[in-house]
Amino acid sequence: MKYLRSMRHVALPGALALLLAAVSLNGQIASAQVASPAPARQGSQATFKSGVEVVTVSVTVRDDERKVIQNLTKADFEVFDSGFKKEIRDFFVGDSPVSLAILLDISGSMAVGGNMERAREAVAVAAMNLRSDKDEAALFTFDSELREVVAFTTDTRTIHKVSLRGKPWGQTSLYDAVGQAARAVSDRANKHRALLVISDGVDTASKMTPAEVSGIASAIDVPVYLLRVVNPLDHPGGELEVIETDGRKVQAANLADLSRWTGGDIRVASTPAHTSAAIQDLFTELRHQYLITFEPGTRPGWHPLEIRTRKKSLVVHARGGYMVGPTRNGS
Repeated sequence: MKYLRSMRHVALPGALALLLAAVSLNGQIASAQVASPAPARQGSQATFKSGVEVVTVSVTVRDDERKVIQNLTKADFEVFDSGFKKEIRDFFVGDSPVSLAILLDISGSMAVGGNMERAREAVAVAAMNLRSDKDEAALFTFDSELREVVAFTTDTRTIHKVSLRGKPWGQTSLYDAVGQAARAVSDRANKHRALLVISDGVDTASKMTPAEVSGIASAIDVPVYLLRVVNPLDHPGGELEVIETDGRKVQAANLADLSRWTGGDIRVASTPAHTSAAIQDLFTELRHQYLITFEPGTRPGWHPLEIRTRKKSLVVHARGGYMVGPTRNGS
């Protein structure tokens, strides 16, 4: 399966700083249908050293054949904050437990071309790749509203047991749902955290734009991975760029920007083989993230970030920036 190559360095506009204060969006997440999880340890993702406020950035690195690089050291990285080089304070890499929120599109557009069935299969594949009692996961669904179906739990078998049958219905507030779900992931204690969005990529009702949502997820260091389920007839070449149906090529570009700005990535799945390969690749990336910390700048507002490796041929995935000020949320 061929994937869309992520850009090496992306900086979000400074104007996105104003958008982060409005992250609450349109109301609250619906109540869970299963027992509530154990309380998350607030702020543990923001620092490794007691009493020292730092910015944490999750970084993944691939070579030119898209293989995840797992053997880099602190000395291999450089961090640039608003164009100025920063000293790396702490560095972590390892196969640690994962906190994953799965966000499933159940809106009316998913009824087309068997996409809902492909999406259900993708949820099952993601659940099978979780390590019960070590990893933790939550399941959300959305149409015009976000609903929490399974609260964060280390008993990941719970997700297997949930029935996702039913007729897709309603408008699609994809970007709004991503913004809300990213907030839920940001409070989790595990070092490796991400949001997996399973959708056809069609948005019909969001109040937020991809850039606005990217600013939120980037500022709290939540990589957004998008698995775009499509009909094989719309995906003959195996590449994102060939999708032309109903003007969705433009939306695909917006989704790609969203994932890149947050340090995530995008995949397209039209067959079970695509789905399996994409999700296995996601977990390889998640389990081998590098975590880098540095002292934040003092200037209030949005700080664009650039993470480099000394080997220029490698491709770096990392969030596009962070906030300084009252809306930073510990990041």
